[in-house]
Amino acid sequence: MIYTNSDGGARGNPGLGAIGVIVRDGEKIVSRYSAKIGKFVTNNIAEYEALIKSLELASRYTKDELTCFLDSELVVNQLLGKYRVRKPELLRLFLKVQKLQENFKSIKYKHVSREDKFQVIVDEILNDELDKK
Repeated sequence: MIYTNSDGGARGNPGLGAIGVIVRDGEKIVSRYSAKIGKFVTNNIAEYEALIKSLELASRYTKDELTCFLDSELVVNQLLGKYRVRKPELLRLFLKVQKLQENFKSIKYKHVSREDKFQVIVDEILNDELDKK
């Protein structure tokens, strides 16, 4: 089973933004990714951008079932239909996620705490990216 963990953050909120992503086959990490995504980014935009990248990367490993773990309650609840997407900049990213979902037979979104062992890893690679000059 393929899983992703993703995290996005912005120093200053808004501020310099970056994302961190891992793709796992069970417990084994098969892909790591991090990148800066802009100089005037909000945390919520960064969370969506990280999820988008995780879906793109996961599609290299499976077209079947995928479970995505995020520490953003807002993003997870928007994707599950519990919260409405009100901000236009988030709606654009939400719709991009909806389109990427078509690459998979089924997809689940799960909220995890920041202390989850894999979430700690994506937070570290995100912050390493932000620390780079």
